[in-house]
Order: sequence, then structure tokens, then C-alpha cells
Amino acid sequence: MPTGSTPPMQTMPTAPGTPAPNMPGTAAPGMQTMPGTQTSTPRMQTMPGIPPPNAQATPQAPPRRISIGSGLDSIPRGTQPGTLETFAAIGGKTPIGITLSQDGRVFMSFPRAMDPGAYSVAEIVNGKPVPYPNAAINRYGGGAQSGKLVSVQGLTIDKQGRLWLLDSGVIGTKPTKYGGPKLLAVDLKTNKIIKNIVFDRDIAGPDAYLNDVRVSLETGKAGTAFITDSSEKGPNGLVVVDLATGKAMRRLNAHPSTMAEPSFIGMAEGKTIVKRLPHKPPQKDQTGADGIALSGDGKTVYYCPNQGLHLYGVSVAALADPTQTEAQVVQTVQDLGIKPGPSDGIECDAEGHVYLTDWEHNAVYQYTPGRSYQAVVQSPELIWPDSLAISQDGYLYITATQLNRQAKYNNGVDVRHKPIKVYRIKLADAQPVLR
Repeated sequence: MPTGSTPPMQTMPTAPGTPAPNMPGTAAPGMQTMPGTQTSTPRMQTMPGIPPPNAQATPQAPPRRISIGSGLDSIPRGTQPGTLETFAAIGGKTPIGITLSQDGRVFMSFPRAMDPGAYSVAEIVNGKPVPYPNAAINRYGGGAQSGKLVSVQGLTIDKQGRLWLLDSGVIGTKPTKYGGPKLLAVDLKTNKIIKNIVFDRDIAGPDAYLNDVRVSLETGKAGTAFITDSSEKGPNGLVVVDLATGKAMRRLNAHPSTMAEPSFIGMAEGKTIVKRLPHKPPQKDQTGADGIALSGDGKTVYYCPNQGLHLYGVSVAALADPTQTEAQVVQTVQDLGIKPGPSDGIECDAEGHVYLTDWEHNAVYQYTPGRSYQAVVQSPELIWPDSLAISQDGYLYITATQLNRQAKYNNGVDVRHKPIKVYRIKLADAQPVLR
């Protein structure tokens, strides 16, 4: 993909009845690319204990100030062969996670932490969600949780064509119960569950929120799963799972790189993202490590806190090796610098690029490690771009979940506009990471 400035991409018009967000200006022709470790506005200091690749730490920011990335004003537009198009419009429940099989099947997650309903995982068939792998396992009304899909959020597909489902076990704002947090595998040829790893309470306690997952079958005897814990209440970190034994480890637990950045408060659609509930004072959102992606060469796990501007990378080998101490793992963490804006979901392609959502600027960027960012797409339609997935035919799929319109940010009133839309855009040259 070219790295020079190009004319701005076309944007989608605002949907009827949808308030337009505050949008930054268009990048001027000739704008230089923005190295991932440089800044154009005051920044928070580099996270303690994490070596930056090329930059020295800036002075400590005042507590609780609103920190902003550079946004679209300083990011050149990449040239994509396609424009943003609607893939699906989902009424009722909110789709969060998305993944695609090698033969083009599309799967989405519908966590009950967001909305109640009859299913938590669905395959999209003729534009409509169909409970997957069946309606019975999706149906949960109480009781034992280990054999049910309680509240799936993260999902991914490995190179053997197996669908991995990460169940947070979180219903609404209630604490998790044993049997809720787990990792399951579904054989897409038979549509049967072939593995169910239920996490012990020391891995996923009552306040855990297991958010997203990536799998490498090239790490360990039968593969390794890498998971983010984004909890607002408990310690943030990464969970690493040996798929041969089912044994799990917490890594980077309560490490600065996995926690919400203390002086970051973001904005979406002109409003600061702080929790506003009736009869309670505003509270800073503390969502930590959220997006996670596996590099094209399988050597690096990328991750970032939802409430923050830094992108991080850590060694796959160090994470997965149980003989490595926490201090040894920390030594492999790299602070890759300030992103143009805060991200929810991230994804990698096989060519080595990282794709990151930006929920402040309704955008998605492509980052070339060690080089620069480019804007893939920006549109007022992308209200809180959330999860990303790349298809075999080179489309980037984006869920736009309107999370900033949830009741917890709006004085107890849910102001999301249904249906919730899922978009896609054709990339110039990208293939999914399958390892």
C-alpha cells in the first residue's frame, strides 16, 4: 500500500436521524506521514518500564486531562480500490465481534453484557443472524454455565478452519460465575463443539472481562490462544492458554501497558467518554487491554487499552513459555508510540500491517510497524468502530457498535439508533493472518 499523501477518500453520508459527530478537518495535500513514535500535540509520557522504539518520554501530563491523538488532520489517506459499503444491518442485539472463515462464512458475537437475547453467537445467512452452532447452546436462562454460550465477545478462526469462541461470562454488569468464562472451539465442517476450556477463578475471577482472542497453532504442541482482559473493575492483563493441556496463565497482570491510561479521557460525537449515571458523579472509564492481534510472521502480539493512545507489542515466544518469569516477559514489551486516536479493535494482515479502529474520529488506520500510519477509511457512519476482520478476498469488515451511546455514558438513557450496521471496504492488498 502506498505511503505518500493522496486525495481524501470519499465518506458516507450520515444516516437519516443519526447525529453527525464532530469531525476533524481533511488532511492537506502534501501532508507528511506520521511516524508511530512522534507526536504533533502534547502527549502523555511513555508508560513506565516500557522501552519506546525511538522516542524519549515526554513530561508527565496532569491527571485526568483530555489527551488526544493527532487524528485525521495529520494522517495521509491511503488509496483503497473500494469505498465503504454496508454488509449487514442488525436489529435488536448489538454485534460486537466478527470473523470470517476461509470459504467466506461470516460469524458475529452478541455479548449479553450489551443486550439480553436468545443467542450470543450467530452466523450471518442472507444478511440475517442465525444462532450458531445451534439455538440450544445459545439459550441461557440461569443455572450451570459451562455448557452454554453465556456472553461471547471475542471470536477468531485458525488455519485449520476451527472457530474459537471467547465467552466472557458477563451478563449486564453482574460478576462472572464459574463456568461462564471459557474458550471453545467449533469444527466448521461438522458445526460441533470440539473443545471447551473453562477457566479457573484465578485466571478469570468475578470481575474479569475476557474481551478478545487470537490463536496461533504454530506456538506450542497444539497451539496457543492469546486473550485480553479489559475489565473496568479487576486487574487488566493478557491470558495465555496452552490449547493442548488447557492450562492458562495471566501475563502482564496490572502492567501499565494493559491498563487504562490515567490521564486519558476520550471524546466521541462531541462528548467526553465518562460514565454518567443518574444521581452519581461522573466516573472515568477504566477499560484496559481490549484489542489484540497476531502479527503476520507470528512473532508478536499487538494490543492496546481501550482508554488510551499507546500501541504495544510483546513477544509471542516469551508470553507462551511457562518458564519465562513475568519480569522476562515485560522485557519484551515495546511501546510503539502514540496512535492517531483511541482504538477498540485491532487486526493484522499477512503482509505485516496492523489495522486499528479510532472511535474518536470514526476512522480505521493502517500502521506499518516502525514506519507510519495511513487512514484506510473515515466516515460519520462509523460510530464507534469496534471489531475488525479481513476476508480471503481482501475486504476489511468493521462493526460500528455505537458504544458511546450506551446508557452508562448518557445519564442512564440508551440512545443507540437501530439497526446496528456492519461495514466493509476492499483493501488494496491484504490477506488474513492464519497461523
